[in-house]
Amino acid sequence: MLKYINPPAIKMQACGYRATSLSFGRVYCMDPIPIATQVLIIGGGPAGSYAACCLAREGIEVVLLESEKFPRYHIGESMLPSMRQFLHFIDCEEEFLSHGFYTKVGAAFKLGQNRKEGYTDFIAADTNNFAWNVVRSEADDILFRHAARSGAKVFEETKVIAIDFSEDLTPTMASWERHDSKGTISFDYVVDASGRRGLISNRYLKNRRFNQSLKNIATWAYWCGTGSYMPDTSRAGAPFFEALLDGSGWVWFIPLHNKTTSIGIVMNQNEYSRKKKLQEKVGDKAFYLQELGRAPTVMSLIGQGELVTNGPTPTIMSASDYSYSADSYAGNQYRIIGDAGAFIDPFFSNGIHLAVSGGLSAAVTICASLRGHCSEREACQWHSARIGTSYTRFLIVVLSAYKQMQAQQEPVLADINEDHFDRAFGHFRGIIQGTADITTQSSKLLTEEELARTLDFCTQAYMPPDLSDAEGRAKIELVRDIGSSETIDAVAANCLHGRSICLQRGKLGLVKVAE
Repeated sequence: MLKYINPPAIKMQACGYRATSLSFGRVYCMDPIPIATQVLIIGGGPAGSYAACCLAREGIEVVLLESEKFPRYHIGESMLPSMRQFLHFIDCEEEFLSHGFYTKVGAAFKLGQNRKEGYTDFIAADTNNFAWNVVRSEADDILFRHAARSGAKVFEETKVIAIDFSEDLTPTMASWERHDSKGTISFDYVVDASGRRGLISNRYLKNRRFNQSLKNIATWAYWCGTGSYMPDTSRAGAPFFEALLDGSGWVWFIPLHNKTTSIGIVMNQNEYSRKKKLQEKVGDKAFYLQELGRAPTVMSLIGQGELVTNGPTPTIMSASDYSYSADSYAGNQYRIIGDAGAFIDPFFSNGIHLAVSGGLSAAVTICASLRGHCSEREACQWHSARIGTSYTRFLIVVLSAYKQMQAQQEPVLADINEDHFDRAFGHFRGIIQGTADITTQSSKLLTEEELARTLDFCTQAYMPPDLSDAEGRAKIELVRDIGSSETIDAVAANCLHGRSICLQRGKLGLVKVAE
């Protein structure tokens, strides 16, 4: 269990690289891991830590087992403004505000070289509606320690290696390893937040499904001494996203508070393999720099910047096969959240949002089941619908961007779950179809044509809008709805299967919505 000791400040200097001093205490696991708990959470990333905070604050016994030692490196540095509300709910917002993370006031998207970039302004209506770009090792560590302060029993360097199931396929016990010791822990509920590993979904349920529309590979590195987007303006320092000249992918440019800039390339896997095959003798660094040259605006932002070659991570890093989902995210006495269940794409910076909103959903539905707000079966249905709806909403937005960047490729219809699509976009289907008549059964079926129209509408998220006609205004309303539907208040108010969230502390759970 975590004990707090204040450490000396930690600093590193290399090629202008500076790791920000960590103000939170180092911790040591002193107590033995319990042999039983009410709720076991596997994984201490944003999803697992957030679920642990929510549950522990409700007085529920929580044990969180994390396989790595924190702080630890992770990619995915940019957040959405909704994160502020989720942090406020668990009394962690002030710690993020005081830490010094890079303020994110919006984001710029240049999806074609012949058009001006679009800009999403977070603070136009409210100057307090900013988000952050974060060094994930620090941000994740804050949430992880906050889970311990909230009352969860948190253990690092403890890997769950197996889960035992009863005859009715209910998980009952987990086996773990830690250094030279091993053991088991039984539980009433388990939350799988094990990241891409996806212990329950991948190993036991085998229901992970990769998105054929987003079979990409990402390569990235960190730079020092770069310029920034639109300095000395209200957009100063916003992250910048640019399509490659040949339409094979896109580049991210994300400034961080430790004086480095995260710059990555996301490319279609087939295109990546084709290019690499033509240049077999070109190393990873040279290939990365070559492809980066296909993003002229990003190159101008880099300016005289230099690659960080002696930082705490390898110079060039990569990941592939990372876009996936599942047909279910819950079952009897288990919940699946965060990357353990689904991940879309780095575009639109939705990963952390889906993690914490999933953590809230897991906590809410476990509380609802324990407190008799509904049956466990109904709680599971609600959780899967909640995860699937948010996932589909962001998936459509991401696919619309890819459609613009690649111009010629249509998404694979099989990648879209129709029920989740209807929850995410149902009240806009008449607008998208060009008719308000959606009452017939045939008109409710998701078709390739409707998907294409939806993507066309969502491209307004990335381009300057035309507000001259009703259709243009409807498109903007749709884009605005995508963002506003994912705030914590909107998530709580969203009625799924006749129930919505009660966010009152001490009464966290689900309530019936009057018809």
